[in-house]
Amino acid sequence: MSMAEDRPKGGVIFDLDGVIAYTGWAHKQAWRELAAMYGVPFDEQLFVRTFGMQNYQIIPLLLGRQVDPTEIQRLSAWKEDRYRQIVASQLRAPAGLVELLHDLRANGLRLAIGSSAPVENVDLVLGRLGITGLFQAIVHGGMVARGKPAPDTFLLAASLLALQPQMCVVVEDAVAGIEAAKAAGMAVVAITTTRPCADLAGADMIIDGFLGLKASDFVRLIECRKRMTA
Repeated sequence: MSMAEDRPKGGVIFDLDGVIAYTGWAHKQAWRELAAMYGVPFDEQLFVRTFGMQNYQIIPLLLGRQVDPTEIQRLSAWKEDRYRQIVASQLRAPAGLVELLHDLRANGLRLAIGSSAPVENVDLVLGRLGITGLFQAIVHGGMVARGKPAPDTFLLAASLLALQPQMCVVVEDAVAGIEAAKAAGMAVVAITTTRPCADLAGADMIIDGFLGLKASDFVRLIECRKRMTA
């Protein structure tokens, strides 16, 4: 462990889908195929509204009815298996992401994943991109009782990083994720991969990509949050 990691300046918690990897297109295809099996529509509006939520929240909305836990588990397993088949060969790290992760680590910031996705999806994405070892904590959808926009995912990630919430910045692309981060008392950097800038207005900073982003940008957000909560 480096001297910088001995005295962390804070933490950065990254969402997975739409942030670490741009995978929305594969999720959309898997959901569309599942909807077709049940003869129900799955349009862009529903996809955008539910992106970032967990499957137990999405499936009743998709089917338009209450769904018992056993059926939710079965349909969720089918959808995620299909998603992994679709996306596996096309995973690429966004430009500037890996460089940013190394810069954050080198400047004393701890890193975590805070995702609504199941553990198999998280392992697939991080493993294929070769970046698993850069994160000190990983929180997936199966580790929390309440999915985003509840703050549970990010609060657990902060706890695993041994940091107070105000010492963490979340990187998100979904409105539900921004709401979850704010509910957790954290600053938020929003990236416009899945939603337009206007939809992300609740974030502290909005970016179009990772190129040019530095650790110092995150440290400034943490210092500002600390002053606000002092």
